[in-house]
Amino acid sequence: MSHQDLLEIVQKQILACVGDLELDPEISDVLHSPMRELRVCMTVRMDDGKIKVFEGFRVQYNDARGPTKGGIRFHPDETIETIRGLAALMTWKCALHDLPLGGAKGGIICNPKEMSQRELELLSRAYVKAIDRFIGPDRDIPAPDVYTNPKIMSWMMDEYSEISSKNEFGVITGKPLCLFGSEGRNDSTSRGGWYAIREAARGIGLNLEGATVAIQGYGNVGYNAAYLAKSLFGCKVVAASDSKGGIFREEGLDPESVFVHKSETGSVVGYPGSKNISNEELLEMDVDILIPAALENVINVVNASRIKARIVAEMANGPVTTEADEILYEKGICVIPDILCNGGGVIVSYFEMVQNAYMLRWGLEEVYRRLDEKMTFAYGTVLDASQRYGIDMRKAAYIIAVGRVVEAMKLRGWI
Repeated sequence: MSHQDLLEIVQKQILACVGDLELDPEISDVLHSPMRELRVCMTVRMDDGKIKVFEGFRVQYNDARGPTKGGIRFHPDETIETIRGLAALMTWKCALHDLPLGGAKGGIICNPKEMSQRELELLSRAYVKAIDRFIGPDRDIPAPDVYTNPKIMSWMMDEYSEISSKNEFGVITGKPLCLFGSEGRNDSTSRGGWYAIREAARGIGLNLEGATVAIQGYGNVGYNAAYLAKSLFGCKVVAASDSKGGIFREEGLDPESVFVHKSETGSVVGYPGSKNISNEELLEMDVDILIPAALENVINVVNASRIKARIVAEMANGPVTTEADEILYEKGICVIPDILCNGGGVIVSYFEMVQNAYMLRWGLEEVYRRLDEKMTFAYGTVLDASQRYGIDMRKAAYIIAVGRVVEAMKLRGWI
Protein backbone atom coordinates (compact mmCIF):
# COMPACT_ATOMS: atom_id res chain seq x y z
CA MET A 1 0.00 0.00 0.00
CA SER A 2 1.31 3.46 -0.86
CA HIS A 3 1.16 6.43 1.48
CA GLN A 4 -1.22 8.04 -1.01
CA ASP A 5 -3.62 5.32 0.15
CA LEU A 6 -2.75 6.30 3.70
CA LEU A 7 -3.73 9.90 2.98
CA GLU A 8 -6.99 8.72 1.43
CA ILE A 9 -7.73 6.62 4.52
CA VAL A 10 -7.07 9.62 6.77
CA GLN A 11 -9.37 11.73 4.59
CA LYS A 12 -12.10 9.09 4.94
CA GLN A 13 -11.72 9.25 8.72
CA ILE A 14 -12.16 13.04 8.57
CA LEU A 15 -15.25 12.65 6.41
CA ALA A 16 -16.70 10.16 8.89
CA CYS A 17 -16.38 12.79 11.63
CA VAL A 18 -18.42 15.41 9.77
CA GLY A 19 -21.79 14.11 10.94
CA ASP A 20 -20.77 13.44 14.55
CA LEU A 21 -19.20 16.88 14.89
CA GLU A 22 -22.04 18.54 12.93
CA LEU A 23 -19.54 20.18 10.58
CA ASP A 24 -20.34 21.86 7.29
CA PRO A 25 -19.13 19.70 4.37
CA GLU A 26 -16.97 22.61 3.23
CA ILE A 27 -14.92 22.33 6.42
CA SER A 28 -13.97 18.74 5.64
CA ASP A 29 -12.79 19.95 2.21
CA VAL A 30 -10.49 22.45 3.97
CA LEU A 31 -9.08 19.69 6.18
CA HIS A 32 -8.37 17.37 3.23
CA SER A 33 -5.50 19.45 1.83
CA PRO A 34 -2.12 20.55 3.25
CA MET A 35 -1.81 24.24 4.01
CA ARG A 36 1.72 24.45 2.62
CA GLU A 37 4.03 22.33 0.48
CA LEU A 38 7.63 22.98 -0.44
CA ARG A 39 9.72 21.20 -3.09
CA VAL A 40 13.45 21.89 -3.18
CA CYS A 41 16.44 20.73 -5.22
CA MET A 42 19.92 20.52 -3.69
CA THR A 43 23.33 20.00 -5.28
CA VAL A 44 26.07 18.03 -3.55
CA ARG A 45 29.61 17.38 -4.77
CA MET A 46 30.03 13.67 -4.22
CA ASP A 47 33.22 11.90 -3.16
CA ASP A 48 34.00 11.01 -6.78
CA GLY A 49 34.08 14.72 -7.65
CA LYS A 50 30.79 14.71 -9.57
CA ILE A 51 27.87 17.00 -8.70
CA LYS A 52 24.57 15.27 -7.96
CA VAL A 53 21.14 16.87 -7.68
CA PHE A 54 18.78 15.68 -4.93
CA GLU A 55 15.07 16.43 -4.64
CA GLY A 56 13.43 17.08 -1.27
CA PHE A 57 10.09 18.04 0.24
CA ARG A 58 8.51 19.59 3.30
CA VAL A 59 4.75 19.52 3.89
CA GLN A 60 3.18 21.63 6.64
CA TYR A 61 -0.32 20.21 6.87
CA ASN A 62 -2.05 22.38 9.47
CA ASP A 63 -0.74 24.88 12.01
CA ALA A 64 -3.98 26.08 13.60
CA ARG A 65 -2.93 24.71 17.02
CA GLY A 66 0.73 25.74 16.88
CA PRO A 67 3.98 25.36 14.95
CA THR A 68 4.13 22.24 12.83
CA LYS A 69 6.11 19.18 13.90
CA GLY A 70 7.27 16.13 11.98
CA GLY A 71 10.18 13.97 10.92
CA ILE A 72 12.55 14.07 7.94
CA ARG A 73 12.98 10.89 5.93
CA PHE A 74 15.91 9.90 3.68
CA HIS A 75 14.72 7.21 1.27
CA PRO A 76 15.37 6.32 -2.40
CA ASP A 77 11.63 5.85 -3.04
CA GLU A 78 10.46 8.97 -1.21
CA THR A 79 7.47 10.77 -2.75
CA ILE A 80 5.41 13.84 -2.03
CA GLU A 81 2.42 11.51 -1.56
CA THR A 82 4.27 9.77 1.25
CA ILE A 83 4.99 13.07 2.93
CA ARG A 84 1.41 14.34 2.58
CA GLY A 85 -0.07 11.24 4.17
CA LEU A 86 2.32 11.27 7.11
CA ALA A 87 1.99 15.04 7.63
CA ALA A 88 -1.78 14.56 7.88
CA LEU A 89 -1.32 11.81 10.47
CA MET A 90 0.99 14.05 12.49
CA THR A 91 -1.66 16.78 12.55
CA TRP A 92 -4.26 14.51 14.13
CA LYS A 93 -1.73 12.81 16.39
CA CYS A 94 -0.60 16.13 17.90
CA ALA A 95 -4.20 17.28 18.33
CA LEU A 96 -5.31 14.02 19.94
CA HIS A 97 -2.51 14.21 22.52
CA ASP A 98 -3.38 17.88 23.11
CA LEU A 99 0.06 19.18 22.13
CA PRO A 100 0.33 22.85 21.06
CA LEU A 101 1.56 21.73 17.64
CA GLY A 102 0.42 21.12 14.09
CA GLY A 103 1.55 18.37 11.73
CA ALA A 104 4.35 18.29 9.16
CA LYS A 105 6.69 15.87 7.41
CA GLY A 106 9.76 16.13 5.22
CA GLY A 107 11.94 13.94 3.05
CA ILE A 108 14.77 13.69 0.56
CA ILE A 109 14.98 11.24 -2.33
CA CYS A 110 18.33 9.56 -1.67
CA ASN A 111 19.86 6.26 -0.65
CA PRO A 112 21.80 6.94 2.57
CA LYS A 113 23.15 3.36 2.58
CA GLU A 114 25.18 4.22 -0.53
CA MET A 115 26.46 7.58 0.76
CA SER A 116 29.52 8.46 2.84
CA GLN A 117 29.26 10.42 6.08
CA ARG A 118 30.68 13.45 4.28
CA GLU A 119 28.05 13.24 1.54
CA LEU A 120 25.25 12.81 4.10
CA GLU A 121 26.45 15.85 6.04
CA LEU A 122 26.59 18.02 2.92
CA LEU A 123 23.11 16.89 1.89
CA SER A 124 21.69 17.48 5.38
CA ARG A 125 23.09 21.00 5.48
CA ALA A 126 21.93 21.73 1.91
CA TYR A 127 18.39 20.70 2.84
CA VAL A 128 18.34 23.11 5.79
CA LYS A 129 19.68 25.92 3.60
CA ALA A 130 16.87 25.22 1.14
CA ILE A 131 14.06 25.29 3.73
CA ASP A 132 15.45 27.58 6.46
CA ARG A 133 12.84 30.30 5.87
CA PHE A 134 10.06 27.80 6.49
CA ILE A 135 11.32 26.20 9.73
CA GLY A 136 12.17 27.48 13.20
CA PRO A 137 11.41 26.84 16.90
CA ASP A 138 8.15 28.77 16.60
CA ARG A 139 7.33 27.81 12.99
CA ASP A 140 8.17 24.19 12.07
CA ILE A 141 10.35 21.78 14.05
CA PRO A 142 11.76 18.74 12.19
CA ALA A 143 12.87 15.46 13.80
CA PRO A 144 14.47 12.16 12.73
CA ASP A 145 12.48 9.58 10.78
CA VAL A 146 13.31 6.78 8.33
CA TYR A 147 17.10 6.55 7.78
CA THR A 148 17.84 9.74 9.67
CA ASN A 149 19.32 9.85 13.17
CA PRO A 150 20.62 12.12 15.97
CA LYS A 151 23.88 12.78 14.10
CA ILE A 152 21.98 14.07 11.06
CA MET A 153 19.79 16.18 13.34
CA SER A 154 22.98 17.67 14.84
CA TRP A 155 24.20 18.76 11.41
CA MET A 156 20.81 20.28 10.58
CA MET A 157 20.60 22.13 13.89
CA ASP A 158 24.13 23.46 13.44
CA GLU A 159 23.43 24.65 9.89
CA TYR A 160 20.29 26.50 11.00
CA SER A 161 22.27 28.05 13.88
CA GLU A 162 24.96 29.20 11.43
CA ILE A 163 22.31 30.85 9.25
CA SER A 164 20.70 32.47 12.30
CA SER A 165 24.07 33.59 13.76
CA LYS A 166 23.12 32.11 17.15
CA ASN A 167 22.54 28.75 18.77
CA GLU A 168 19.07 27.43 17.92
CA PHE A 169 18.91 24.07 19.70
CA GLY A 170 15.11 24.13 19.64
CA VAL A 171 14.81 24.08 15.83
CA ILE A 172 15.30 20.31 15.74
CA THR A 173 14.34 17.47 18.09
CA GLY A 174 15.81 14.00 18.32
CA LYS A 175 19.27 15.49 18.91
CA PRO A 176 22.03 13.75 20.93
CA LEU A 177 21.88 14.36 24.66
CA CYS A 178 25.07 16.43 24.61
CA LEU A 179 23.36 18.85 22.21
CA PHE A 180 20.31 19.06 24.47
CA GLY A 181 18.22 16.24 23.15
CA SER A 182 15.83 14.64 25.61
CA GLU A 183 16.25 11.61 27.80
CA GLY A 184 13.85 8.82 26.85
CA ARG A 185 13.57 9.67 23.15
CA ASN A 186 14.96 6.38 21.83
CA ASP A 187 12.20 4.12 23.18
CA SER A 188 9.47 6.76 23.47
CA THR A 189 7.20 5.38 20.74
CA SER A 190 7.31 1.85 22.12
CA ARG A 191 7.05 2.92 25.75
CA GLY A 192 4.11 5.21 25.03
CA GLY A 193 2.46 2.35 23.16
CA TRP A 194 2.87 0.07 26.15
CA TYR A 195 1.32 2.63 28.48
CA ALA A 196 -1.72 2.54 26.18
CA ILE A 197 -1.69 -1.28 26.12
CA ARG A 198 -1.61 -1.30 29.91
CA GLU A 199 -4.77 0.82 30.02
CA ALA A 200 -6.47 -1.39 27.41
CA ALA A 201 -5.55 -4.53 29.37
CA ARG A 202 -7.08 -3.09 32.52
CA GLY A 203 -10.26 -2.36 30.62
CA ILE A 204 -10.70 -5.95 29.41
CA GLY A 205 -9.38 -7.64 32.55
CA LEU A 206 -6.17 -8.96 30.98
CA ASN A 207 -3.29 -9.62 33.38
CA LEU A 208 -0.12 -8.55 31.57
CA GLU A 209 2.11 -10.76 33.69
CA GLY A 210 2.66 -13.75 31.43
CA ALA A 211 0.43 -12.40 28.64
CA THR A 212 1.54 -13.57 25.18
CA VAL A 213 2.75 -11.03 22.59
CA ALA A 214 3.49 -11.19 18.85
CA ILE A 215 5.35 -8.33 17.17
CA GLN A 216 5.44 -7.72 13.42
CA GLY A 217 8.47 -5.60 12.59
CA TYR A 218 11.73 -5.75 14.55
CA GLY A 219 13.30 -2.38 13.91
CA ASN A 220 13.81 0.21 16.64
CA VAL A 221 10.12 0.36 17.59
CA GLY A 222 9.54 -3.40 17.37
CA TYR A 223 12.66 -4.29 19.34
CA ASN A 224 11.91 -1.77 22.09
CA ALA A 225 8.31 -3.00 22.20
CA ALA A 226 9.58 -6.55 22.74
CA TYR A 227 12.14 -5.47 25.35
CA LEU A 228 9.59 -3.44 27.32
CA ALA A 229 6.97 -6.19 27.07
CA LYS A 230 9.27 -8.47 29.02
CA SER A 231 11.17 -6.06 31.28
CA LEU A 232 8.38 -3.63 32.16
CA PHE A 233 5.28 -5.81 32.24
CA GLY A 234 6.48 -9.42 32.44
CA CYS A 235 4.85 -10.43 29.16
CA LYS A 236 6.01 -13.39 27.09
CA VAL A 237 7.04 -12.45 23.55
CA VAL A 238 6.37 -15.63 21.58
CA ALA A 239 6.73 -14.33 18.01
CA ALA A 240 8.57 -11.62 16.08
CA SER A 241 9.16 -10.89 12.41
CA ASP A 242 10.82 -8.62 9.88
CA SER A 243 10.60 -8.24 6.10
CA LYS A 244 12.27 -11.62 5.52
CA GLY A 245 9.98 -13.67 7.77
CA GLY A 246 9.23 -14.47 11.38
CA ILE A 247 10.04 -16.74 14.31
CA PHE A 248 7.94 -18.45 16.98
CA ARG A 249 8.88 -19.97 20.32
CA GLU A 250 6.09 -21.04 22.65
CA GLU A 251 8.30 -20.72 25.74
CA GLY A 252 9.07 -17.13 24.80
CA LEU A 253 11.89 -15.28 23.02
CA ASP A 254 14.69 -13.25 24.57
CA PRO A 255 14.26 -9.81 22.91
CA GLU A 256 17.89 -8.76 23.29
CA SER A 257 19.43 -11.93 21.88
CA VAL A 258 16.93 -11.85 18.98
CA PHE A 259 18.09 -8.31 18.24
CA VAL A 260 21.74 -9.42 18.31
CA HIS A 261 20.90 -12.30 15.95
CA LYS A 262 19.16 -9.90 13.55
CA SER A 263 22.12 -7.49 13.68
CA GLU A 264 24.53 -10.30 12.81
CA THR A 265 22.48 -12.09 10.14
CA GLY A 266 20.19 -9.36 8.77
CA SER A 267 16.97 -11.04 9.95
CA VAL A 268 15.26 -12.62 12.93
CA VAL A 269 14.75 -15.73 10.78
CA GLY A 270 16.81 -18.70 11.90
CA TYR A 271 17.04 -17.58 15.54
CA PRO A 272 18.28 -20.64 17.50
CA GLY A 273 15.56 -22.63 19.27
CA SER A 274 12.70 -21.02 17.34
CA LYS A 275 10.41 -22.12 14.52
CA ASN A 276 10.39 -20.09 11.31
CA ILE A 277 6.97 -18.69 10.40
CA SER A 278 5.59 -16.21 7.85
CA ASN A 279 4.40 -12.69 8.60
CA GLU A 280 0.88 -13.83 7.73
CA GLU A 281 1.05 -16.63 10.29
CA LEU A 282 2.29 -14.22 12.95
CA LEU A 283 -0.66 -11.89 12.45
CA GLU A 284 -3.17 -14.71 12.89
CA MET A 285 -1.58 -16.28 15.98
CA ASP A 286 -3.64 -16.94 19.10
CA VAL A 287 -1.94 -14.38 21.36
CA ASP A 288 -3.18 -11.84 23.88
CA ILE A 289 -1.49 -8.84 22.26
CA LEU A 290 -0.59 -8.27 18.62
CA ILE A 291 1.71 -5.34 17.81
CA PRO A 292 1.99 -4.38 14.11
CA ALA A 293 5.16 -2.27 14.11
CA ALA A 294 6.14 -2.31 10.44
CA LEU A 295 3.97 -1.97 7.35
CA GLU A 296 0.63 -0.42 6.45
CA ASN A 297 -2.45 -2.37 5.48
CA VAL A 298 -1.28 -5.72 6.94
CA ILE A 299 -4.62 -6.40 8.63
CA ASN A 300 -7.28 -6.13 5.96
CA VAL A 301 -10.61 -7.50 4.82
CA VAL A 302 -8.93 -10.76 3.78
CA ASN A 303 -7.43 -11.74 7.15
CA ALA A 304 -9.33 -9.63 9.71
CA SER A 305 -11.81 -12.42 10.50
CA ARG A 306 -8.86 -14.69 11.42
CA ILE A 307 -7.22 -12.28 13.89
CA LYS A 308 -7.36 -13.86 17.36
CA ALA A 309 -5.51 -11.35 19.55
CA ARG A 310 -7.48 -9.62 22.30
CA ILE A 311 -5.59 -6.35 21.79
CA VAL A 312 -4.16 -4.98 18.52
CA ALA A 313 -1.76 -2.12 19.29
CA GLU A 314 -0.84 -0.09 16.19
CA MET A 315 2.75 1.01 16.71
CA ALA A 316 3.08 1.32 12.91
CA ASN A 317 1.14 3.87 10.85
CA GLY A 318 -1.99 2.50 9.19
CA PRO A 319 -1.58 -1.28 9.72
CA VAL A 320 -5.36 -1.88 9.90
CA THR A 321 -7.63 -0.92 7.00
CA THR A 322 -11.01 0.75 7.38
CA GLU A 323 -12.86 -2.42 6.37
CA ALA A 324 -10.81 -4.51 8.81
CA ASP A 325 -11.59 -2.04 11.60
CA GLU A 326 -15.28 -2.86 11.34
CA ILE A 327 -14.63 -6.61 11.44
CA LEU A 328 -12.33 -6.38 14.47
CA TYR A 329 -14.82 -4.14 16.28
CA GLU A 330 -17.62 -6.65 15.71
CA LYS A 331 -15.34 -9.42 17.00
CA GLY A 332 -14.80 -7.47 20.22
CA ILE A 333 -11.07 -7.01 19.63
CA CYS A 334 -9.64 -3.86 21.20
CA VAL A 335 -7.74 -1.89 18.53
CA ILE A 336 -5.56 0.93 19.82
CA PRO A 337 -5.36 3.22 16.75
CA ASP A 338 -2.05 4.53 15.47
CA ILE A 339 -2.60 8.21 16.23
CA LEU A 340 -3.13 7.18 19.86
CA CYS A 341 -0.80 4.19 20.24
CA ASN A 342 2.38 5.52 18.59
CA GLY A 343 2.12 9.09 19.86
CA GLY A 344 4.94 8.66 22.37
CA GLY A 345 7.58 9.79 19.87
CA VAL A 346 6.06 13.19 19.20
CA ILE A 347 5.17 13.63 22.88
CA VAL A 348 8.80 13.24 23.96
CA SER A 349 9.87 15.41 21.02
CA TYR A 350 7.55 18.07 22.43
CA PHE A 351 9.20 17.58 25.83
CA GLU A 352 12.55 18.22 24.14
CA MET A 353 11.18 21.47 22.69
CA VAL A 354 10.01 22.58 26.15
CA GLN A 355 13.37 21.75 27.73
CA ASN A 356 15.23 23.66 25.01
CA ALA A 357 12.94 26.69 25.26
CA TYR A 358 13.37 26.97 29.04
CA MET A 359 16.99 25.73 29.16
CA LEU A 360 15.99 22.77 31.35
CA ARG A 361 17.26 19.20 31.59
CA TRP A 362 14.69 16.62 32.78
CA GLY A 363 15.86 13.29 34.14
CA LEU A 364 14.78 9.99 32.60
CA GLU A 365 12.20 9.23 35.28
CA GLU A 366 10.67 12.70 34.86
CA VAL A 367 10.30 12.14 31.11
CA TYR A 368 8.75 8.71 31.64
CA ARG A 369 6.35 10.08 34.27
CA ARG A 370 5.17 12.87 31.98
CA LEU A 371 4.86 10.49 29.01
CA ASP A 372 2.80 8.06 31.09
CA GLU A 373 0.55 10.91 32.18
CA LYS A 374 -0.07 12.11 28.60
CA MET A 375 -0.68 8.63 27.17
CA THR A 376 -2.96 7.57 30.02
CA PHE A 377 -5.06 10.72 29.74
CA ALA A 378 -5.33 10.41 25.95
CA TYR A 379 -6.36 6.76 26.17
CA GLY A 380 -9.03 7.55 28.75
CA THR A 381 -10.39 10.39 26.64
CA VAL A 382 -10.65 8.18 23.54
CA LEU A 383 -12.18 5.28 25.46
CA ASP A 384 -14.78 7.60 26.98
CA ALA A 385 -15.75 8.95 23.53
CA SER A 386 -15.86 5.40 22.12
CA GLN A 387 -18.26 4.24 24.83
CA ARG A 388 -20.34 7.41 24.79
CA TYR A 389 -20.97 7.33 21.04
CA GLY A 390 -20.93 3.54 20.63
CA ILE A 391 -18.12 3.68 18.06
CA ASP A 392 -14.71 2.06 17.65
CA MET A 393 -11.59 3.61 19.17
CA ARG A 394 -10.23 4.92 15.86
CA LYS A 395 -13.32 6.92 15.02
CA ALA A 396 -13.43 8.22 18.58
CA ALA A 397 -9.79 9.33 18.32
CA TYR A 398 -10.42 11.17 15.06
CA ILE A 399 -13.54 12.86 16.40
CA ILE A 400 -11.49 14.27 19.28
CA ALA A 401 -8.51 15.29 17.11
CA VAL A 402 -10.52 16.79 14.26
CA GLY A 403 -12.79 18.57 16.72
CA ARG A 404 -9.84 20.26 18.39
CA VAL A 405 -8.32 21.45 15.10
CA VAL A 406 -11.66 22.71 13.80
CA GLU A 407 -12.31 24.57 17.05
CA ALA A 408 -8.92 26.29 16.78
CA MET A 409 -9.55 27.24 13.16
CA LYS A 410 -12.98 28.65 14.02
CA LEU A 411 -11.70 30.67 16.96
CA ARG A 412 -8.93 32.11 14.80
CA GLY A 413 -11.46 33.10 12.15
CA TRP A 414 -10.03 30.81 9.46
CA ILE A 415 -13.33 29.06 8.75
